[in-house]
Amino acid sequence: MIYIGTDHRGFKLKEKVKQWLIEWGYEYHDVGAFEYDQNDDYPVYASKVAESMTEPDDRGILFCGSGVGVDDVANKFDGIRSGLAINKEQIEAARRDDNINVLAIASDFTSEEDAQEIVRTFLKTEFADEERFNRRLGEIGEIEETN
Repeated sequence: MIYIGTDHRGFKLKEKVKQWLIEWGYEYHDVGAFEYDQNDDYPVYASKVAESMTEPDDRGILFCGSGVGVDDVANKFDGIRSGLAINKEQIEAARRDDNINVLAIASDFTSEEDAQEIVRTFLKTEFADEERFNRRLGEIGEIEETN
């Protein structure tokens, strides 16, 4: 399942991404915002996405103006590895090497065309599952347990 959420600054782009997910045949669950509200706050939606991700294959897509806010919130949750998108090549590396399961998009700085490529890459790229990558993810898990 793909969980998707945004505040007001990413609302328009989230609606576009939902259309693409349907076209590409992906199942998703929108956790909000469900309408444009300039006074809503990104931590609400980033938390909802992170809390919804209970299965190993679940993914999340988050939006806010800079992308940093939702990325920061999502990474506060155990088992969430959120990556802030720069471009499709960077997201491919982040999925392949770091097994990110949440994509954070800076809606104020990402064109629709770039967002489409980034989201598609995030969804199609598989984790490489190599020893060195698994070792590093294990180290991250140890940090989560001790902090």
